[in-house]
Amino acid sequence: MRLKTKLVLAISALVVAVASALSLVYLDQLLEATINQSYQSNLLVAREVRYALQLALENGLKNREVHPNDPNELRTLAAQAVRSDATLATMISGVNRYSPTVYDISIGDDTDHILLTTGATAEDMPLPNRPNFAALVEGRPWTLLRVAMGPPQVFEIVLPIERNNQPFVSVHVGVRTSLLRAQYAPWIRAAISLMGLALITALIAAVLLSNVALKPMEEVSARLDFWNRQVKTAEDQRNEKKADTVARVASKIEQFGQRMQTVEDVFTAFKENVSHVLGNLQDGLILFAADGRVVLASEAVTRLLQRPQDALLGQTAEEIFNGPSALDRILSAAWNSRKSLSRMEVAAENGRRLVISLEWIHDDPSGRGLGALVTLHDPESVEAIESELEISRRLSAIGRLTAGVGHEVKNPINAIVVHLELLRNRIGSGQDGALRHLNIIHSEIQRLDRVVQMLADFSRPVEIRLAEYDLRMLVDDVVLLTEEQYVQRGIRIRSEQPDLPVMAKVDIDLMKQALLNVTLNGAQAMADGGSLTIQLSADDRMASIRVRDEGSGIPPEMLEKIFDLYFTTKKEGSGIGLSMTYRIVQLHQGEVRVQSEVSRGTEFEIRIPLLAVERGRQQELSQSISSLQKATG
Repeated sequence: MRLKTKLVLAISALVVAVASALSLVYLDQLLEATINQSYQSNLLVAREVRYALQLALENGLKNREVHPNDPNELRTLAAQAVRSDATLATMISGVNRYSPTVYDISIGDDTDHILLTTGATAEDMPLPNRPNFAALVEGRPWTLLRVAMGPPQVFEIVLPIERNNQPFVSVHVGVRTSLLRAQYAPWIRAAISLMGLALITALIAAVLLSNVALKPMEEVSARLDFWNRQVKTAEDQRNEKKADTVARVASKIEQFGQRMQTVEDVFTAFKENVSHVLGNLQDGLILFAADGRVVLASEAVTRLLQRPQDALLGQTAEEIFNGPSALDRILSAAWNSRKSLSRMEVAAENGRRLVISLEWIHDDPSGRGLGALVTLHDPESVEAIESELEISRRLSAIGRLTAGVGHEVKNPINAIVVHLELLRNRIGSGQDGALRHLNIIHSEIQRLDRVVQMLADFSRPVEIRLAEYDLRMLVDDVVLLTEEQYVQRGIRIRSEQPDLPVMAKVDIDLMKQALLNVTLNGAQAMADGGSLTIQLSADDRMASIRVRDEGSGIPPEMLEKIFDLYFTTKKEGSGIGLSMTYRIVQLHQGEVRVQSEVSRGTEFEIRIPLLAVERGRQQELSQSISSLQKATG
């Protein structure tokens, strides 16, 4: 089936469906209005009959004496009054004859027996059981349609007359659905005529629209041929002419989409590789396109320029380098004069020393400028990395040394302890002075044994068991373990955490030990009490746990030694805790940073890589925040 035929059929079916739906709505509204109108008019009839019935009862029962304990006598007198009243009989007969929807009118007593009726049921017989017309009025549209279009039924309107708050007699007006149907039958014929007219109009419009709609498809097909640029054989051209217009266009779009998908896959893989490379660079890179706007920025730019990476994308050099710092002035002047810079050392806004370069990218055959590349080299970061490597080498060397020393010293210690016990037994209890010296020797040997055991524990290879873990639970566990102990020493410990999970792959026991060592170090630095804060946060790639104390601080000359094994400034310190923390964090591919100010306190920061899924969520969150800031800024 060709597209033109499909269009004609589709448009015709759509018009028929719309016309049918509108007709059904129209009929439903008409039916509802008819039933409401019939109900109101028949209710008025029932009220008029009830009024005539009241007059007939008053006239018939006037001056009649009725025994109060004989209800049958009252019922008999009421029946005589109703049946003998000519006005009432004439009224209900006339109403029944001339009303278009009234089927019959009956008057019943309190036992539901007929006193007077225009129907076929004899008097004194039980009233027929009929549904209430008022319930039909309140019914739903499909209920009205089902009743009106279904088999004929008789509904009734009932109005009672009470005596002493008890039913005495009642008026029953019967309404037959077949009589209602006769009223709206002409409307149904009019709706069907309207649908036929709409179908004929739809067929004519569909033929015209199909011719008009398919004409631009040929132009689209020609444009797709231009973009695909594929060589076609004579047979392919003949088959293409035989095919339907839309089928040809769909085939060409599919070919074009496959090519685009291939290009997109290559671009996505290239983008991921570039992002991975830039994420691992310590230098900041900013790539400008030919229009002078940023198209690429490495993660290090955020750290060096104190500006969000996403906020730089799309900005011009004039918008980025517009500050009062020397870096901004030099780069802005070089950009405006289109001069290159080569390894010029300047100071950034935060006082950090940077080595900057600006290189212009040209297309050699045409000589046109394709953009520019700004490089920000951070010598201090390189020195910090070299310092970390040096610490790692020293710890590794110390570990190898302590492993050998511990092994060589452990055996002589065991031998000394054995012979010391033998010597104690030989001396006996009579030599108190000698025993006192032996006890001192035994105590010191035990202390030496603990030191050697500590050395062995530090140098022993650590097997880490990595598992996905919410770092908020790690912080909560550490606070729970230390809070009571620190409160007794006058130290207030509190934690600051984000609302969303911070997921990382860690050995929870080792990380708990590392964080406990840092908090213990902070608590020991506050001899007079104070506040100890544990703050958890995350950026695009790393989770950060900061531990701040209000202790005495660490002198600058000691900062480089705090991670050395056995280095400590406390009397009760062992000099192993921070070294162990440094080693644990390195096993998790993380880093430990420390900032301290004498008499103000110290802040340790433990940085751990986030899960890949968590990094994506944090990047989306950062992008949303940046977009919101741009929108409100």
